[in-house]
Amino acid sequence: MNTPATPSVLFVCVHNAGRSQMAAAFLTRLGGSRVQVRSAGSAPASAVNPTVVEALAEVGIDISAEIPKVLTTEAVQASDVVITMGCGDACPYFPGKRYLDWQLDDPAGQGIAAVRPIRDEIERRIRGLLAELGIEAAA
Repeated sequence: MNTPATPSVLFVCVHNAGRSQMAAAFLTRLGGSRVQVRSAGSAPASAVNPTVVEALAEVGIDISAEIPKVLTTEAVQASDVVITMGCGDACPYFPGKRYLDWQLDDPAGQGIAAVRPIRDEIERRIRGLLAELGIEAAA
């Protein structure tokens, strides 16, 4: 049941293999059961970017079992906040939802040194989002 006490956040990028996976992982880690987390892509890749998996492993988050998911209308409708990351017009729009667009470099094809600052910026933004939602980040 989606109640105001448990806000639902959907992260969307094109392939659901990098940025949206990192954002979902950080929100799951820092928000715990106090927030419902989804991620999806408008054109999902066949696998999560291995450099993204490595970058998150460095900070103690294991997403090696995650698989990119296709964006559905239902996922958008069930979410209170929809955060897009470079998917442009591919993201469906529904009135009454809160939309945020996070401009972040795409980790696709990048080495670990280029992915770390993206990872760190996503964590910073997730902490800010939790503060906006009135949820204290887990230690």
